[in-house]
Amino acid sequence: MNEASDDAQWMARALELARYAADAGEVPVGAVVVRDGVLLGEGWNRPIAAHDPSAHAEINALRAAGQAAGAYRLPGATLYVTLEPCFMCAGAMLHARIRRLVFGASDPKTGACGGHFDLLALPGHNHRIERTSGVHEAAAAGLLREFFRARR
Repeated sequence: MNEASDDAQWMARALELARYAADAGEVPVGAVVVRDGVLLGEGWNRPIAAHDPSAHAEINALRAAGQAAGAYRLPGATLYVTLEPCFMCAGAMLHARIRRLVFGASDPKTGACGGHFDLLALPGHNHRIERTSGVHEAAAAGLLREFFRARR
């Protein structure tokens, strides 16, 4: 497989997880952490159910990946997420030393990886994260639109 087909495959799994979140009444965002073709961790938004403002999909996936790897640093890992990460999640990715970020839909309101702001590009960091955006973008954005349309 090549990188583009790997990206599509792992983002499809993140979309499945986003649907879990939507079914639970959470904002539909899903995430997976992969290293060397192996799934290390996955998660979906759970702040309402967990009574935890930090229970974003990315944080849940990073926590699971850290447990699986037995370390809080995840060098060489790729994080796939259906929505562009916020400040908190982008910061956690930097601390985890994620190698690469792949996301679906951009977030012009709270995105911190190029949508509204670009935390990853600040010059003071001693770690850089590669990124690819727009993978399964229409599907990811569609889930969010449907979710918020139903709530209005």
